[in-house]
Parts: sequence; C-alpha cells; structure tokens
Amino acid sequence: MKQEHLEQLENVIEAVKSRQIENVFFIACGGSMASLSLGDYFFTKETDVPSFVYTSNEFIHRDPKSLGQNSLVILRSHSGTTPETVKAASFARQKGALTVAISMETDSPLCQSSEYIIHYNYKDGSDAIDGETGMFYSLIFQLLNVFAPNEKFARVVEKLALLEDLYTKNREKFAEVADTFGKKNKRENIIYTMASGAYIHQAYSFTSCLLMEMLWIHSNAIHSGEYFHGPFEVTDYDVPFLLILGEGPSRPLDERALSFAKKFSEKVEVVDVETLIYEGVDEDLKEYFGPAIIGVVLRLYADALAEHTGHPLSVRRYMWKMDY
Repeated sequence: MKQEHLEQLENVIEAVKSRQIENVFFIACGGSMASLSLGDYFFTKETDVPSFVYTSNEFIHRDPKSLGQNSLVILRSHSGTTPETVKAASFARQKGALTVAISMETDSPLCQSSEYIIHYNYKDGSDAIDGETGMFYSLIFQLLNVFAPNEKFARVVEKLALLEDLYTKNREKFAEVADTFGKKNKRENIIYTMASGAYIHQAYSFTSCLLMEMLWIHSNAIHSGEYFHGPFEVTDYDVPFLLILGEGPSRPLDERALSFAKKFSEKVEVVDVETLIYEGVDEDLKEYFGPAIIGVVLRLYADALAEHTGHPLSVRRYMWKMDY
C-alpha cells in the first residue's frame, strides 16, 4: 500500500481513538451506499457499536437524534461531487461528528467538506489494495479492531494484498458462464436479483447501478428472506432471476428461495459464492472476502449483457446530462 494511503488510514484510526465514539453512520448514494452498507453489516455482526446506513439526502432530512459529537460519519462518493453527500458531510460536521470522506478525488467538494480523507486509486494501474475495495476494507477492519479487538481483523488487512490476484483468477473462472448468461438474456426486459446477508448489498448495486442505470433493464433486488412475503408471486416459467447463493449464516435463506424459484422458473441463474477462488485466504476469513470478489464476478455478467445487447455501460439518458 502506498505511504500516503497508510498515513490517511493511520490519521483516521488515531482520530477515532481520541474520541468516545458511540455510533457509526455510513452515508452515500447509489453504488457508493451499497459498498458502505457492507461496513454496516460487519459492524453489526462483529461489534456492539450501533451502526446505521442512510442515503445522503434522507440523512439530512431525517436528522437522526443520535448524531452528534460522539458519532463517526463515513461518507463516500466516487467523484466526490455528489451534491447530496457533500451536503451530508457539512451537516454532520455542524453536528460535531467526526467525518471521513472516501473518494478517488482528494480535492473534490466532499473531501474539502470532511475532516479526514481516505483516497483510493482508480484505473491508474495500481494494485487492488490501493483501489476502492482495498482502501475501504483496510479502513473498516482497522476500525473493527479498535471497537472489538480480534486478531482475525489484522489478518484480513494483511490478506488484502491478495485481492488483485483473486480478482484475476475469478474473472478467468467466470468469464465463460457470464458470457453465456449475457447471450441467453440479451432480449430480457426484466431480470430480478436475489441475495441475503452481506450479499444483498451487491445485489442492490448490480440491480440499481448495472441493470437499471447502465443497461436500462428493469429489475429489483429481492432479499431472499423477503421473497416469500410478496415477491415470489411474480415467479413464472419465463421470469428471469439471478440469485447470489451466499456463504455465511444467511445461506439457508438463499437455498430456500432458490429451491422454490427453480420449481416454477426456467430462467434461474445462480452465482454460488462457495465456488469462488479464495486461494491464500484463511478459511475463517472467507466470509469477509466473498463480498469483495463477487462484485468483480457480477460485473462480468453486466459486461456480457452489454456485449450481447449492443448497449454500452457508459450510455445514459439523464445522468450527468441535465439538472435533476
């Protein structure tokens, strides 16, 4: 990891240690919120520190009563220019909270509005450890080690050096099956996604940012545990589902949903997290690395749909083209 990134992480950790942090807020929009939600998942699973996720605008309008001087607010925007998130940073600082911005642009409005910065490299040839997931994971697991000290969190940070190799090997493994998916589903107008646990956030990102935003395919991210409480009524032989079969405590929820969906739909695609390549990762750390790797795999599915539909992922109708 680059020295500047190590120093940024160290500054945040020291700032957290110097204050009596009583709760943590993860604030962002869209795909950035989905990525931060993983931090909330691990915090609620591993610590007794109250943790919350808000889309930026609601964070401001709801004005949580527990937000104050003993709060840690972690915000993310890829470009650092998302207006709602920039305002959320200023709002949190006005409340006296400790604010940390995660972005690829250190001179962005978000970073200028926050006390501390976690910068990540993007498409500059850097290793994954200095990229989006590597920097976010480094931050989260170092924070976990502050609030609930455990030697395994230090091992996660150490193993992040494997990310680049793991990404490459899993891309190679899933390239063909993803391409087949794209070919089979190139004329589908709607594709539902299902997941649970840590993976529901990846399903949300895949649904909202890749299928709906980039490919203009109707979709909905369905929590496997909620599938039987309404959504399963749309299941039919010609209705496509992409289901992330997770690894961890909520896998039984996914297995139950999968069993039902396969009975009535002929278009169920399964991405089984247990089949990912975890080479070099300790057995007890797989649950932390799975969500990072699955994001790379799901991107292959989106790329394949783009290739076979002839719809580039860069095309937008409204985003960045008008005021909204």
